[in-house]
Amino acid sequence: MTSSKLFNQDLAAETGVLGETAGLANPLFLNRDLSRLDFDERVLALAEDGRLPILERVKFLAIFFSNLDEFFQIRVAGLKAQVESEVDVLSPDGLTPQLQLNLVHQRVQSLVYRATDHLQKSLIPRLAEHGIRIVECSDVSPDEAAYLTKHFEQDIFPVLTPLAVDPVHPFPYISNLSLNLAVLLREPNDQSLRFARVKVPPLFPRLVAVGDQRTFVPLESLIQSHLSLLFPGMDIAGHSPFRVTRDADLELSEDSDEDLLEAMASSIRRQQRSSPAVRLEVDKRAADEVISLLQGELDLESSDIYFQTSPLNLADLWALYDLPLPDLKATPWRPRTPRSLCRVDDESSPVRAGWLFDTLRSEEILLHHPYDSFSTTVEEFLVQAADDPDVLAIKHTLYRTSGPETSLFDALVRAADRGKQVVTLVELKARFDERANLEWAQVLERAGVHVVYGLVGLKTHAKVTLVVRREGNRIRRYCHIGTGNYHPVTARLYEDIGLLTASQEIGEDVTHLFNHLTGTSRAPHFHKLLVAPQSLRDRIIQLIEREQSASDGKIVIKVNNLSDPEIIEALYRASQAGVEIDLMVRGICCLRPGVPGQSERIRVRSILGGFLEHSRIYRFGSPARGLDYFIGSADLMPRNLGRRVETLVPIEKDELCEQLEDILSLNLNDDTHAWALNQEGIWQAIETREGSCAQETFRERAIQRSENRKDGASDCECLPN
Repeated sequence: MTSSKLFNQDLAAETGVLGETAGLANPLFLNRDLSRLDFDERVLALAEDGRLPILERVKFLAIFFSNLDEFFQIRVAGLKAQVESEVDVLSPDGLTPQLQLNLVHQRVQSLVYRATDHLQKSLIPRLAEHGIRIVECSDVSPDEAAYLTKHFEQDIFPVLTPLAVDPVHPFPYISNLSLNLAVLLREPNDQSLRFARVKVPPLFPRLVAVGDQRTFVPLESLIQSHLSLLFPGMDIAGHSPFRVTRDADLELSEDSDEDLLEAMASSIRRQQRSSPAVRLEVDKRAADEVISLLQGELDLESSDIYFQTSPLNLADLWALYDLPLPDLKATPWRPRTPRSLCRVDDESSPVRAGWLFDTLRSEEILLHHPYDSFSTTVEEFLVQAADDPDVLAIKHTLYRTSGPETSLFDALVRAADRGKQVVTLVELKARFDERANLEWAQVLERAGVHVVYGLVGLKTHAKVTLVVRREGNRIRRYCHIGTGNYHPVTARLYEDIGLLTASQEIGEDVTHLFNHLTGTSRAPHFHKLLVAPQSLRDRIIQLIEREQSASDGKIVIKVNNLSDPEIIEALYRASQAGVEIDLMVRGICCLRPGVPGQSERIRVRSILGGFLEHSRIYRFGSPARGLDYFIGSADLMPRNLGRRVETLVPIEKDELCEQLEDILSLNLNDDTHAWALNQEGIWQAIETREGSCAQETFRERAIQRSENRKDGASDCECLPN
């Protein structure tokens, strides 16, 4: 039995919460936030998977805790804001904000206990078998203790700033996600307790290596063991680590006359000073006085407090994954370059500028990252556009990126410096990347790039690049449309699809899209693209209804999240009409499959593996009638379909459709890292029978393609990825 099912039973027996919700809940929909926690539970299951190397399991545990941080900063913060403002709008599944909060708190408590228990009882002993230890200062050797004391006195002590709380010193502002020590003090002749806060400085590594560099002491333990140096003459009555999570959803008014760039900068500064707390994590051994003070000063409920026996902020376990121990990790993957984009540079056939555009005039190319290299395809596309004297303009969207040290940034700056028209649409409101995108935008502007910020009230989430090139007496447009961000780092970790094309119709559509985003024109009519919020939801529903009216209706959809009520209801109607529907939903799924009379022809699965499944693929039709394929940036969520600029592009070439069909088929047959959602809303691991693993098959095929190149080269990765 899965922990989510046990959780539901425990709630019914112990809290009565499910009894309260039974009369309100809408059985058509699963709760969005609980479904998100279901996804986090599947990530946690990877940390528990004994088939994986130990450092891979540690990595997934770190991801689990990082995901929880994000969940509290956005989703829990939003629910608490609704409760405090007395907004009793029901969720699509029929629950009030307070009832959702109750369920979320109960579920998170259960998951955190399970995660920390697994760390202590399984992962830490397994790490110790390989000589990797996380210990307290009291557990190190005398030589290691001497080294730690010297390190503390020379490097850490000068940085620390203890802050007392008393009538003269008010309670300090605790920054979001910072790790702190709550210290209880007594003067030798005074038995009354005093409180002080010491922030654990984030500029030092959280895990301090000693000895053989495989033994680590948490930084907070090192500070705790030397508190007497911070509070000379005082008795240390107690000390406890704690951590505060705050609302991270920026409030940005786009209706004022304030410049959007300055408005975003002001919003970031305001958030850093005044965001309300939504969660307190604290050591289980903390004194009652500490808990009471923190709860009162942070204005939190008892249910907002999460006690842990393990170190806090376990997302920092990522540091262990960086250890040079390849035998304890999965075999690293080196992406390959598609055969059609491999350049052969020798005396008989020297490569000339713009060779990639010659290739695209003769064929469209479907990219599948990270099996296909990002650097030798998408980055190369932009680099060649920057260096080709025949290229007149480059326009592209930027939602998330790794920063100005990349070849993408260099290419844009170089193109602008050479007089090309370069336009970058930067989404300042990309959650958790607001600051990075703000800095990126300012640097690009100083370099001469035209930077724009999209449409008022909408986030631009589309992943699109347009290159305009002069070829003889005509102008030709080349496009890249993808499912993933222009981010060289995540392109090695996320599974995504991209299309490189010289299609005239798609080029015209992308041109109209950029004119709409950068100018003041009304939303244009698009010939090929499906664009949100104008037409995408309606067109998807039309395609679902088309299958509903066919005798052999079939639908296959692969997305990250599915929560849009209109889309879900349309899928239910199609199922009731006899349409066979397969959904691959990596994360949130609010559709309830397999319910007789409602969704018995709908199957939902989720794949979690070494790469994050991130592509969005839509297929409608049957082999007899013909199949329509689309790829793009849009998940099936209200925000994506109604409050973001998203794009889907049709894939029409037979050989590219075969590639997509192969991707869908392998994912539907995976029985190694796949989960299925049942009608009760419970995710269950699919039993391994054939041992089919989609991600491993894609790696094997990419290697085989590179080894079978006509020129005899065994690998055509030209640039580091």
